[in-house]
Amino acid sequence: MAVVVCDVGPRDGLQNERDVLEPPVRAELVDRLAAAGLPRVEAASFVDAARVPQMAGAEDVVEQIQRRPETEYSGLVLNRRGYERLCATTLDRVNVTLGATETFNRRNANASLEEATERVAEIVAASERPATLTISVAFGDPWEGEVDPDRVVELAGRLDAADEIVLADTIGVATPGRVRRLVERVRELGKPVGGHFHNTRNTGFANAWAALGAGATVLDAAVGGLGGCPFAPKATGNIATEDLVYLLEREGVDTGIDLGALAAVSEWLEQVLGRQLPGQVYRAGAFPAAV
Repeated sequence: MAVVVCDVGPRDGLQNERDVLEPPVRAELVDRLAAAGLPRVEAASFVDAARVPQMAGAEDVVEQIQRRPETEYSGLVLNRRGYERLCATTLDRVNVTLGATETFNRRNANASLEEATERVAEIVAASERPATLTISVAFGDPWEGEVDPDRVVELAGRLDAADEIVLADTIGVATPGRVRRLVERVRELGKPVGGHFHNTRNTGFANAWAALGAGATVLDAAVGGLGGCPFAPKATGNIATEDLVYLLEREGVDTGIDLGALAAVSEWLEQVLGRQLPGQVYRAGAFPAAV
């Protein structure tokens, strides 16, 4: 099995933090993750700073990154304005997202589901950079409840100009069987499929493993298990990148990531934020222990 692990800590990890880290610190986080061997890092989010102040100065973050040729750097956008801002930077990939439900789109992007779909369709059709489509609340919505898998598959089919499709369990309600079935269905569209899992109900790692077994080739995670969505009640952290890498490597999946260096990033970030992070491997250590 081959998988691209994408660390979304500098974006999804920090956007729900109480403290706002300045662009140089966020750029340093990106650099530390790249130095640990992450093949892809989501460096910034090009959204309205008035609504998500933690993501202010996205262009400054990108400008201060010390780029490594073996790492792909991506940024998240919700609309055309965000896409144009990203295109003015040196980022390699655009990650454009929409929710699978009417309510989530209105609260997260101030648009109806149809409006959000049209926005995304325009962006992925126009993009000259590789484009990831992330479908948020693909397994459950905090306001509308269960999400019909048929709707997710339909959205993915309408937006198949994207280079890959990532299914996001934004509020951490998915279970492995549901993940496996939805990944298999979306894979039938002929596009690479990925998974983005939050560990809100302690099923995130089981879901990531199920997605991989169903043919997913991209898995998102956030260093230290940071994260959450400011517009989704009770959306807690992502699965921790170092915990995911430990699982994959112990199961014989070569990620190309230095687990010790990645754990050290969480140790550094713990000092920056002044609190213990949700991740466990950075505290427990790898096994067998390094000698």
